[in-house]
Amino acid sequence: MGIFSKPEVIILKESNSAKKYLELLEELLPKTSEEIKSKIEKEIIIVKAGIAGENNILFELKNSNMDMYVLQDIYIETEDGRGAQIDFIVITEKITFFIECKNLVGNIDVDSKGNFVRTVTYGRKKYKEGIYSPITQNERHMEIVKESKLENRNLLAGMIVKKSFHSLNRSLVVLANPKTVLNDRYAKKEVKEKVIRADQLITTIKKIVAESRMPSLSKKEMKEFAESFLKKNQENRKNYIEKYEELTKEIELEKGNTSKVEELKDNSTEESSLKETEMRLICPKCGKQLVLRTARRGANAGRQFYGCFNFPKCRFIMNIADE
Repeated sequence: MGIFSKPEVIILKESNSAKKYLELLEELLPKTSEEIKSKIEKEIIIVKAGIAGENNILFELKNSNMDMYVLQDIYIETEDGRGAQIDFIVITEKITFFIECKNLVGNIDVDSKGNFVRTVTYGRKKYKEGIYSPITQNERHMEIVKESKLENRNLLAGMIVKKSFHSLNRSLVVLANPKTVLNDRYAKKEVKEKVIRADQLITTIKKIVAESRMPSLSKKEMKEFAESFLKKNQENRKNYIEKYEELTKEIELEKGNTSKVEELKDNSTEESSLKETEMRLICPKCGKQLVLRTARRGANAGRQFYGCFNFPKCRFIMNIADE
C-alpha cells in the first residue's frame, strides 16, 4: 500500500435478509386475528430494532477512514448442519473482526463473573433480568467459522488454521443503542475489551490493529479473504424461515378453526331454521305441534319425517320429500 493512498471502505455485502423478513411480516399482518397480529407486531418491533442497530454500526464503519472490507449479515454453516449468523465481518490489513450487534433497550451491567444483567425502566419502576452472554454467542459463531475453514483441508493446513485463527480473528460485541449505558467496572479485562458501544467501535478496531504483530495484508489479499467468506454465505436463513413458517402455520390453523366455527354456525342456523319450521307445523288432525322424528324400523329406517306430538293418540305423519 502506498504511503499516500486514500483509505477505502468497501462494503462487499450489505444486509437484505432482515429487510426481506420484515416485508414478509408486514404482508402477513393484515391477514390474521388480533391474537396472532400482536405476535407479528412484536416480531416487527424486534426486527426493526435490529436493522436500526446494524445501520448505526454500518455508519461507523463507512466513516472509519481505514482500509477495510465489510460483509454484513453472513450466514455460515458447517457440513454437520451447525450455523452461525454473523452481523458483520470486517477484514482489515491485520485482523478480521466478527461483530455481534446488540440494539438492547435498557442499561447493561457486567459483573466480575461475566454475567450480563439488563435494567429496564418503566415509569418509576426498574426491572432487572439476566441475558445470555453475547460474548459466548459470538465466540460460538467464531468456532463454527473455524470449523468451516478446517473442512476439506489436509492435516498440515488444518494445523496452521488452528494455530493462527485466534491471532488473526477477534470477537467484538457492539451495543448499538446510543441510549444504552454500559457499566463494566467490575468486569474482567478480556470482557471489557470485547464489549463496547458503537461510538467506541472504530477507536477499538484501530487500537487492536495497531497493537497486532501479524504481517499486513495487501488490498488484493484483503479482497480475496473477504470473497472467501462471501462464497461460504448461505442466503436461505433457517432462523427467519422457521419463524415465518411458524407464523404462517398459526394463521392457517386459525383459518381452519374459523372455517369449522363457520360450519358450526351454519349447522346451528339450519337447526334453528328447522325448529322454527317445526313450530309453524300443526297437526291437521288434532291441532298439536308436528315434530321431527326418525324412523327406527322397517323399510324407511333412518329416514326423517314429521309426526304428531300427541303420538300415539294421534298417528298423523308428514313425510319429508327427498332432496
